[in-house]
Amino acid sequence: PIGTAAPTAAQQARVRHYFVGNHHLEDYYSASLFEEDVLKIINEASSKVSLLSGGSMMYIDAVCKGIDDIPTIRPEVRQEMMQLLESEGLEKMCELLHEWDPEHWAVVDRNNPRRVIHALEICKQTGRTYTSFRSNTIKERPFNIIKIGLNRDRETLYQRINQRVLQMIDDGMIEEAQRVYPKRMLNSLNTVGYKELFEYLDGLTTLDEAIFKIQSNTRRYARKQLTWYKRDAEMTWFSPDNIEEILNYLSTISL
Repeated sequence: PIGTAAPTAAQQARVRHYFVGNHHLEDYYSASLFEEDVLKIINEASSKVSLLSGGSMMYIDAVCKGIDDIPTIRPEVRQEMMQLLESEGLEKMCELLHEWDPEHWAVVDRNNPRRVIHALEICKQTGRTYTSFRSNTIKERPFNIIKIGLNRDRETLYQRINQRVLQMIDDGMIEEAQRVYPKRMLNSLNTVGYKELFEYLDGLTTLDEAIFKIQSNTRRYARKQLTWYKRDAEMTWFSPDNIEEILNYLSTISL
């Protein structure tokens, strides 16, 4: 899919990839399921080295650190929160999360209703903050973890994001959004890129406005990613252009 920037067939032919097109849009998936699936693959892999690449902060942390035991939400609580979302809108729900759990509000993807609502469900059901369930107790892993962060100067990063969005449009993202438009209410499609194009297809914005929103929301998410990962003292940062420097660094580390 263009909207998720999935690796091309040629890229997948060169290197074995996992978790690409392995779920339907309607499927439920979570960081805890991702943790379970990844650990199973690593355990069964014949290669000594596995590369985990990504941007979704909680999913990466789930594999590297483990995920806390979050209580299962009762149906009546879920229904109440979903009805509140429908009547009040996402912005009001984010305000409520800021009131109930300001610490999680600061790091959660506030453009993703599912994650905002899930945190509110936890608060509503337990009377505790979602943050309080994240004990930050790191689970032991039977492998060594080397963390490499890639970053560019802010101006270059933003230029590349803006250009990438334009390229995705040229590659056919509008047509892709049209194909999944009948399923636009699914959580899996309530993401940057699709939701802005759905507004365009609904006649609520022009195409130029939709593209501008995608660029703006992508830049905002990139800032959030960098803020999250720069808190990780185990992360070593490089420019993605300095491949030789990265390889030299890796050569000094015992796996």
